[in-house]
Amino acid sequence: MTEPVSAAERTSVLIAGGGLAGLSLAVAFKTALGRGFAVHIVDPAIAAPPADQGRASAFAAAARRMFEATGVWDAIAPEAQPILDMVVTDSRTMDVVRPVFLTFAGEIAPGEPFAHMAPNATVTVALWERARDLGVGMIASTVTGFEAEAGTTRVTLANGAVIETPLLVACDGGRSRIREMAGIRTVGWDYGQSGVVCTVSHENDHEGRAEEHFLPAGPFAVLPLTGRRSSIVWTEETGRAERLCRLPRELFQDELESRFGHKLGTVTVLDRPAAYPLKLQVARDFVGPRLALVGDAAHVIHPIAGQGINMGFRDVAALVECVADAARLGLDHGAADVLARYQRWRRFDTTLMGATTDGLNRLFSNGSQPLRVVRDLGLGLVDRMPALKGFFMRQAAGIVGDVPKLLRGQLP
Repeated sequence: MTEPVSAAERTSVLIAGGGLAGLSLAVAFKTALGRGFAVHIVDPAIAAPPADQGRASAFAAAARRMFEATGVWDAIAPEAQPILDMVVTDSRTMDVVRPVFLTFAGEIAPGEPFAHMAPNATVTVALWERARDLGVGMIASTVTGFEAEAGTTRVTLANGAVIETPLLVACDGGRSRIREMAGIRTVGWDYGQSGVVCTVSHENDHEGRAEEHFLPAGPFAVLPLTGRRSSIVWTEETGRAERLCRLPRELFQDELESRFGHKLGTVTVLDRPAAYPLKLQVARDFVGPRLALVGDAAHVIHPIAGQGINMGFRDVAALVECVADAARLGLDHGAADVLARYQRWRRFDTTLMGATTDGLNRLFSNGSQPLRVVRDLGLGLVDRMPALKGFFMRQAAGIVGDVPKLLRGQLP
């Protein structure tokens, strides 16, 4: 429910940003710690259910386990398409035949796909409704300033309210104002690429198969949605991507079909394509005094491995576990040692994933024929090593390493 600002003069946690990361964090806090743990989200658009965002994401098995543990998955499941297998090719745009160099079976355990595709809007609405039902306070405003004091942080909102909280969490995206106000710098670079995103329908059933074609300009991914529909994530040089999005629908569809192929029959573009600039950006610190960065506020990576949103869910699960462990002992859950534990937990994984996606993009987004021969040989070798493929699948599913309890389907 939407609470008046006066009810939020003091709260256990204040979350700035009501997107997927912020809503997931709020729901996880309330599910793990109960109604006595007050959680508020501040976001200009949070008072109403989110509108259709027109994008879809691959939600890893670990994210699905978290959604099940927090009571969200049943609302998402009808619109969630399991990825049953995946193929990887390395080709050029004009190639008539695209040989498959790498295949993955889509299950990490019998009956458990490594990922599901679902519309972002479906997941966001499910989280919003669950947050409302759990009593998360929703404040339609923005954070204009904050100051850490002894035992608390005083947060000023654009509507004039002042809220005290032991912990402020920035979930306000890659251009985080909270991060900027905290003086936390980032390291990274633009790729000069943009991801063209759209949804298509097709005559034939995709049978749950995801395809990733590595082309010289960047990966072209075909990701299955429910029904005879697929989500397209098409990487191009930024200028070309913007020009593609301005093309009349018929011309855009011609360009799309030259890359999509004809295995699924006639393809129809269902929505207006949009281009999103791609970059690598990692915050130098994930925490500050009584402040934690989560999701894109902490890190933005290349979508080549489909891990961007899932990295945010790993942040969510780790932070909730750190806070819950402290809160249950009656300790200050916004204290420096609690936040230091969160940062240690997330920094190595984030750095490793950022380096991996950056390296993959540089390896595959070029037209070098000698390099193509070497990488195709490598893909072929991996395809012949079931144990290594299994490890990669579990890594993509988010179940390798020091996994927080929520991502194992357990409440912390």
